[in-house]
Amino acid sequence: MQRTPGALFVVLEGGDGAGKSTQAARLATHLQERGREVVRTREPGGTPIGEKLRSLVLDHGHGEVDARTEALLFAAARAAHVEQLILPALARGATVICDRYIDSSVAYQGVGRGLGTEQVLAVNRWATGGLRPDLTILLDVDPRAGRDRRTQGDATEDRLESEPDSFHARIRQAFLDRAGNEDGAYLVLDASLAVEDLAGQICAAVDALGHPEGSTP
Repeated sequence: MQRTPGALFVVLEGGDGAGKSTQAARLATHLQERGREVVRTREPGGTPIGEKLRSLVLDHGHGEVDARTEALLFAAARAAHVEQLILPALARGATVICDRYIDSSVAYQGVGRGLGTEQVLAVNRWATGGLRPDLTILLDVDPRAGRDRRTQGDATEDRLESEPDSFHARIRQAFLDRAGNEDGAYLVLDASLAVEDLAGQICAAVDALGHPEGSTP
């Protein structure tokens, strides 16, 4: 399935509580106001089978989920997501805004669970057919601040969110390392900035992309 010129694939990454959903919504509104078709989605999820796998891997009460099984469940959900939702949207020229993608698996399972970044990357590149974002926006959040945000009010933490701060500190560093080792298709922002300031920087960065035809590695 070929990408239509003008299609964009934008991913928001970062630790739990970084504000990815808020910024994804603001970016979607910004682009829609400029006449773009926008598909806003998340991982794991985005498809019926992806949402079922999301429940299995994130909800409490499904028994033990070992690290390798966890990584493969995320990759399976991602394979369905790319094939059934993301690629068709890009083929018709839409802008896809995705909350999490491969970097989350590299950070959480590759580093956080100790499976190794190259192993997790290999599985996910195969699962996605090598599809890469045009831009990855990393919202960098301190683990303690992230926990404070996501537990406000009556909110409860899912299976990964409830891991200790030391786990989330490894995740944070893994995201920063990933952004630092890549080729410039990353925008790293301090998640503690005001929501409007973050939104302005994100919208400007996406606007500056123009309409690339995209690439695969």
